[in-house]
Amino acid sequence: MAGWGSRAIIMALLLSALSFLLMGAIEWVGLRWTGARPPLAATQVGSFLANAIAHALGANLLVSGAIRARFYERYGVSLTQVAGTTLFAGVAFGVGLGALSGAGLLLASSADLAHTAIPPTVARILGGVLMAGAFGYVGLCAIRRQPVAVFGRAIVLPSFGDAVAQLVLGVVDNAIAAAILWILLPAGGPTYLTFIGAYAVACIAGLASSIPGGAGVFESAMAALLPGIDAAALAAAFLGYRLVYYILPLIIASAALGAETLRRSRRG
Repeated sequence: MAGWGSRAIIMALLLSALSFLLMGAIEWVGLRWTGARPPLAATQVGSFLANAIAHALGANLLVSGAIRARFYERYGVSLTQVAGTTLFAGVAFGVGLGALSGAGLLLASSADLAHTAIPPTVARILGGVLMAGAFGYVGLCAIRRQPVAVFGRAIVLPSFGDAVAQLVLGVVDNAIAAAILWILLPAGGPTYLTFIGAYAVACIAGLASSIPGGAGVFESAMAALLPGIDAAALAAAFLGYRLVYYILPLIIASAALGAETLRRSRRG
């Protein structure tokens, strides 16, 4: 950790802040897709509270949805609109991660992939599947206007413009989140494009585990996919990533939510 230098630490903090701002932008688009119109500043606050706490606690959709419902109640946002916004943000994360990681796996050279445990053939196939899924979703939103049945409910897909916003904002947000970890790695590691592929696979494994924040599962997957990086340096990078992207936002959001709850109780 002493080898990071102040520049890497400052960059990691700035990238974390920028990532949460982008989540707020996704939230703003999602709220308008549902018909809700809270102020932009309130949207940024609500998004930060929901994402900072849900990222660390796990069960993202349930936890973030509950926090959104409590926060946006004062702005007249219904539970249906909260659920739609939560789903919109989740899809933006998924298509963004798929497109970014797919591009990384397709564009990385064989020499770069040699730094990972991902065979080149597997990388190309997986990259193609991920890209096809992300852009297929945008294409579906462009051509289908009839509701889609999901878990017994009819859902109208976002417009083509909203789907493009999900894709672009999701790609940039995931790229920034991955960069937080990448810049903390020692010199001589994999290129950013190669790293993205391993990062995506580890993220998926962490989400599938249902463990809060994918803790342990994400790190284990990354260590297995990046065997050429010194174990101590990799562990330090993991710690720094968790601190600036999970722990610090959780502390700030929890304090803000607690202060808001106390203020409401005094008013009541």
